[in-house]
Amino acid sequence: MRILFLDIDTLRPDHMGCYGYSRNTTPNIDKICADGVRFNQYYCADAPCLPSRAGLLSGMFGIRNGAVGHGGTAADRRHTGKSRDFQDIIDRNNFVHIFRKAGMRTASISTFAERHSSYWFNAGYNETYNVGKGGMESGEEVLPVALDWIDRNAQSDNWFLHVHLWDPHTPYRAPESFGNPFADEPLDTWIDRQIFDEHLKHVGPHSINEINMYNDNENPRFPRHPGSAKDLAGLKKLFDGYDTGILYADYLIGKMIDKLKSFGIYEDLAVIISSDHGENMGELGIYAEHATADCGTCRIPLIIKWDGSEKGYADDGLHCNIDLAPTVAELLNIQPGKNWDGVSFAGTVKSSANTGRESLVISQMAHVCQRSARFGDWLYMRTYHCGYHLFDDEMLFNVKDDPHEQHNIKDKYPEICAAGAKIILDWHDEMMKKSSQPDSPVSFTVDPLWTVLQEGGPYHTVGALDNYIKRLRATGRSEGADKLVRKYIK
Repeated sequence: MRILFLDIDTLRPDHMGCYGYSRNTTPNIDKICADGVRFNQYYCADAPCLPSRAGLLSGMFGIRNGAVGHGGTAADRRHTGKSRDFQDIIDRNNFVHIFRKAGMRTASISTFAERHSSYWFNAGYNETYNVGKGGMESGEEVLPVALDWIDRNAQSDNWFLHVHLWDPHTPYRAPESFGNPFADEPLDTWIDRQIFDEHLKHVGPHSINEINMYNDNENPRFPRHPGSAKDLAGLKKLFDGYDTGILYADYLIGKMIDKLKSFGIYEDLAVIISSDHGENMGELGIYAEHATADCGTCRIPLIIKWDGSEKGYADDGLHCNIDLAPTVAELLNIQPGKNWDGVSFAGTVKSSANTGRESLVISQMAHVCQRSARFGDWLYMRTYHCGYHLFDDEMLFNVKDDPHEQHNIKDKYPEICAAGAKIILDWHDEMMKKSSQPDSPVSFTVDPLWTVLQEGGPYHTVGALDNYIKRLRATGRSEGADKLVRKYIK
């Protein structure tokens, strides 16, 4: 069996044609989707980049594997400790080893491990290829490596190839030679003039005034990525940059698929297409960043083309990326890892069965500290550190009626808030109990959320507040600056 895993960084499903986007951003992925199963409610359990992939690889929620942030103690996966054997059980039972146990040769083309000093990401691969730019490369540097690997290995049987493309990730970096395919197309967005004017008043990093996190600086190396947007024309430039990154990644995928088809193996090839996280594009006043525990950041695409699956089927069940390990294990008849928290949805892939979860807890600790419950039509969010956005401690959104989270209706539905809070509390207790057992591969008694807070807050907020308050005052947002002073400086 041959399996290709296309890992497209920072990809929102609602910016893809096969998920209903009006712009033609994913023509090649759309064709693969027509041959497979599309998952409409698939989330990363922990965002953003490092925590998401820690969950995917380990099959565990971040509260258990420990890697929930981008810096400090909580940016490292927990050590197994006393029960650590000659080989570590977390690595031996990770996502990649499923394919090894199925008798496949495994290869990865990715700079992720180097970017985040997370070399556990390479565990289980027979071969790893690193083009050496720590995630700042364009896919034009990745494609030749991928095509060369395909040339050398395509006709062999039993391989798993992971290809990681960063092009939709900030800063948007598709080559200038690719042009702007959307220059003459209208902006496809829910953000009208009134909403945009409200966003101009927003307080917090990666607002429309500070797309470069805490300022509006621009890097001439990345002309597609503006430092701010002062009007709707500027907003269009931002959206065009993101969408062009998606289209460029899709273009590269088309080249890989054409190469595989030239060997006559596409029909029997299994393909998995997904991402690590999405991208806030106006949700909660944030732009061009994956900064919250909400649908904009945590909802990601998943497309699986697998032998025997129903072509063109769309599943609306609730799933998350830690579920992918047990799913693939079941599809390949491999025993699941005892340490996994994920729930297999192989029945959906094989027979379109309803295997969705009733609820899911999603988390973010790198830009904010938030935990959220996703259930039914609801997104209930609890904020422990607002990342300087002045979020309410509780937020509730009906994501069916309000998919871009514009209206916090927590006061209108206290009973729904109570239900969401209970989901988070019950989940927290289950995870803490599970990880306090003597036979747990990682035994601990401290929730990493509190570790992040005790070490000064989310990594991307540390040391930034004083200068940001000065910027807010200098740009006519003194009221917001005063609120931040009262909340964090007192």
